[in-house]
Amino acid sequence: MSETPDIVIIGSGIGGATVAAGLAASGARILILEAGDHLPDRPENRDPRAIFQRGHFRPKETWYERDGTGFNPGNYYNVGGNSKFFGAVMLRYRREDFAELAHLEGVSPAWPFPYEELEPWYSRAEHMYHVRGRQGEDPSEPPHSADYAYPPIPDEPPIADVRARLKAQGLHPFSLPLAVDIDRWLAKAKTPWDAHPNSNDGKMDAEASALSIALRHPNVSLKTRARVLRLEAGDNGAIERIHYEHDGATAVMSPKLVILAAGAVQSAVLLLRSADGRRPRGLANGSDQVGRNFMNHNSSAVIAIAPRYRNTSIYQKTIGFNDFYLSDGEGGPPLGNVQLLGRISAPVLKGTLPKIPEWALAQITDRAIDFYAMSEDIPHPESRIMVEGERIVLQWHRTNWDAHLRLVSKLKAVLKAAGFPLVLSRPFDKRTPSHQCGTVRMGTDPATAPLDTFCRAFEHPNLFVVDASFLPTSAAVNPALTIAAQALRVADHIIATEIAA
Repeated sequence: MSETPDIVIIGSGIGGATVAAGLAASGARILILEAGDHLPDRPENRDPRAIFQRGHFRPKETWYERDGTGFNPGNYYNVGGNSKFFGAVMLRYRREDFAELAHLEGVSPAWPFPYEELEPWYSRAEHMYHVRGRQGEDPSEPPHSADYAYPPIPDEPPIADVRARLKAQGLHPFSLPLAVDIDRWLAKAKTPWDAHPNSNDGKMDAEASALSIALRHPNVSLKTRARVLRLEAGDNGAIERIHYEHDGATAVMSPKLVILAAGAVQSAVLLLRSADGRRPRGLANGSDQVGRNFMNHNSSAVIAIAPRYRNTSIYQKTIGFNDFYLSDGEGGPPLGNVQLLGRISAPVLKGTLPKIPEWALAQITDRAIDFYAMSEDIPHPESRIMVEGERIVLQWHRTNWDAHLRLVSKLKAVLKAAGFPLVLSRPFDKRTPSHQCGTVRMGTDPATAPLDTFCRAFEHPNLFVVDASFLPTSAAVNPALTIAAQALRVADHIIATEIAA
């Protein structure tokens, strides 16, 4: 694209790729800037030892805690963003997640609009990402205006057995809505997809789904290895220039609209690093909320073991249950979602237990099934992303942890009653990006939120932020579908108010 584009989208993850797909047919000249590159099709993509033992794909990056302690964050920079490695679960927030919801530790605030406002775009996003699912199995599921286009991915026999055991305990296991073409995935190699990178193998990530749709249009282009350094705003607040680096050379661009979708951490970092004399706290930050309200799901791996159980599954990740989502099952506060992890094999487990030989770990994993327990992290202003020179500083004020411990305890009791006498758990920490969100939240009051309900910055009329950072709450389900739905809603709004106007 030789001319200055009308719209620049920064980032090609779920938010950036989906908003690009939503805008593509408008005819506007759109350029997507991606800091990373395409993930190559390499043997390591399906090698659990490379992924979990050697950390082949982990970024060479260090973030810092407030006391200066460094850690490797586990975020990815490539075309498609973190979705290249995601578990492909595309659940809707529950209707109740859009309203104020009292938890064991505090109150999760209401969204600035109800579930019904976003619902049509949820259905569009499900079809765009070829989500496979079945309605009616989960009592907490909100209403759909359109059915899934594809049936759910089938349970493997050991998983069907566990589904039956859970039903016998009075629970309501449901088929996870999954963005995976299972036949294509298994044709390449018989592995799980959770945490395995996708190179056009059948996982419907941001690149394979939304970005491929956008790039079919001649008015849309993608520039890789293009890292945005800062945004420059004029006196009237409009973003006038994007300063970026491409293959080692710096460049400047002046589009009409800027859509920031670099991820919940990097979007906040870019706005903070774009501070100037008129805006010393950073762009879009008159409310002092940019970087604040960082949320990362409270989550744990829960492994259930039984001597007579044999888990011969390949991918495993097909069921979940929400019986403790809206309450603890006894009239108490919400606890969260439970879903299967991708199959934990001996090579995967050795990444956590490196001193134990794989043959010994196989005695455990062959007799085990692996769950992921996830609870809401309530927004807190002192949970925040900050910048200190070139350093990214994460101060995570984890909330609602006691509720998560109750969820894990409930899950352990259920699994023991279902015939698994030994149940172990291990929490995930900040090195695992468990659905980071909330750092540039949307709202109705510019004094308390950087963005309006269409993700436009209150202080910058031509700046939108469309990634997980806009989420007012984390809920307790995977956020990818909600980000995609809002991205399509924002795209329609931009077409109506900026392009067609």
